[in-house]
Amino acid sequence: MAFKIIWTNTAVLQRRKILNYWKKRNKSATYSKKLIVEIMERVHFLSLNPEIYIKTSFPDIRTSTLGHYNIFYRITNNELIVLAFWDNRRNPKILYKILNK
Repeated sequence: MAFKIIWTNTAVLQRRKILNYWKKRNKSATYSKKLIVEIMERVHFLSLNPEIYIKTSFPDIRTSTLGHYNIFYRITNNELIVLAFWDNRRNPKILYKILNK
């Protein structure tokens, strides 16, 4: 049974900023499109296997690594909620504020 996937506004904005950064930096959307496919494949896999990745020190939050990025998510009865799409090269203090909400 696949869980319904819900992206928070924060996660959507983070993903969009990362994709726009790569599009601008590379002057091409090729890498961004590849990254979109990888993200969607991973999130779909998570919806089928939500407990496969590690728990974090935050209550009820798990994370999946995808290259330089982490997908932070929470599982409810029938939903997988993507809380953050995080670039691991950024300041982790910002991430702590997001996940403590």
